[in-house]
Amino acid sequence: IMMEAANIDGSVDKEETDKISNVLVENFNEDEVAVNRVIEKCLNELNDNKSLHFFTSRINKIFENEKKIKLIEILWEIILADGKRHNFESNLIRRLAGLLYVSDYECGKAKQKTLAKLQSNI
Repeated sequence: IMMEAANIDGSVDKEETDKISNVLVENFNEDEVAVNRVIEKCLNELNDNKSLHFFTSRINKIFENEKKIKLIEILWEIILADGKRHNFESNLIRRLAGLLYVSDYECGKAKQKTLAKLQSNI
C-alpha cells in the first residue's frame, strides 16, 4: 500500500522510497536489507494491478484500529514526502481509510498530525 500511495501521482521519487524504507525499519522493526529488496520488487511490479481491497482485507484481519490510524499517518508522510500535493493522493487516502474502516474524522486528524510533524521538521 505504501508503494501504491507513493506512485499515485504517476512517479515514485527517491524521497518517497527513502521514507517507506525508514518507516518499515524504524516503526515496524524490519530488516533494512530485506526492506530494500521488497521496495525494489515493488518498483518492478508497479504496473501489476492489484486492487486496494487485496491489501486492505489483509490489513483489516491483523491490524487493530490504532495501528490502522498509524498506517494512515505513515501514508500521508509518504505522499507528502516529495513536497507536492495531488488530488489523486488525497483521494487514495480517503478510499483507503474507508476500506480500513477509519472514520473521516480520524483520517483528517492523521493528516493534520502529519502536516504538523512535517512543518516542525523544516
